[in-house]
Amino acid sequence: MLQTYMVAFTVALAVAYFITPYVKDFAIKAGAMDAPDARKVHTSPIPRMGGLAIYLAFIVAVLASLHVNHEILGVLLGATVILIVGITDDLRQLSPKVKLLVLVMFNVRIEWLTNPFGDMIYLDYFSIPITIMWVVSLTNTVNLIDGLDGLAAGVSTIAAVTILMVALQQNFWMVAILTAALAGSALGFLHYNFNPAKIFMGDTGSMFLGYTLAAISILGTVKSAATIALVVPIVALGLPIMDTAFAIIRRYSSGRPIFKPDKGHLHHRLLEMGLTQKQAVLLMYVISGCLGLSAIALTEVNKGYGAVIILVLLVGAFFGARKIGVLKDTGSVETH
Repeated sequence: MLQTYMVAFTVALAVAYFITPYVKDFAIKAGAMDAPDARKVHTSPIPRMGGLAIYLAFIVAVLASLHVNHEILGVLLGATVILIVGITDDLRQLSPKVKLLVLVMFNVRIEWLTNPFGDMIYLDYFSIPITIMWVVSLTNTVNLIDGLDGLAAGVSTIAAVTILMVALQQNFWMVAILTAALAGSALGFLHYNFNPAKIFMGDTGSMFLGYTLAAISILGTVKSAATIALVVPIVALGLPIMDTAFAIIRRYSSGRPIFKPDKGHLHHRLLEMGLTQKQAVLLMYVISGCLGLSAIALTEVNKGYGAVIILVLLVGAFFGARKIGVLKDTGSVETH
């Protein structure tokens, strides 16, 4: 099994690396171009839809490494539908409400959680709505953080590796192989997406990454860490989740529609502080890496220490947000 997940990672990395230039040419011919304007960071038209390369690399790696059972088929079919929605959005710019309504459920559900004392709570009729909320939330958090060259791809890679490490600790090989394939796909694409980006992943990529991370975590990793339930993937994806939460608080407190975009995200604030794109992205990689290590540590400590780790992360996030100013209304909007 060790060889299998390494094969999945290597195949995904190689396919994404070699196929991305062809996807770039296809995006240009299809007219999927992200034009610059006063609210965007880039200064020349750049093709988007690069997520197609991530998707293809992931599919090839999974098919080469795993026997496709019902659960895996559900993840792949759901990811395919999400991909189609992303491609449509990159070509025609769908509204956020339309994208929010696209939910694909193939009996991959969160069927139980645990309380702070480690007791199981079976969700029964609440299984489907909680699963929908989980998938929609993670899909949109990755989508919202895709604002700088290489940011979403790098953060998703770090999150996937974190879940991979936890899956290996718990001997959940199927989850380990899936996350290895996802990490390899995102990392192979990152070569072309890091600043200065030659291609953007677009909603095709950010929605696919968010959905797939959510679906994979449901398959087994969170169930294996019974005493902390959904905490591991939440901490692993803490950066985009907190950025999204702060955006909701910021817009609500200022009387703006929650779904109306602005330029108050963490990466915007870091640029306003004088950091370059590369510096801002690398700093956010470091933050994501620290959160990933914290998520792994949660599986190795008792409930008391785990609660302390989570409390420290929340307090640090709150004071960091106030210091940087992501809770303040900017009075401006953004579209990328």
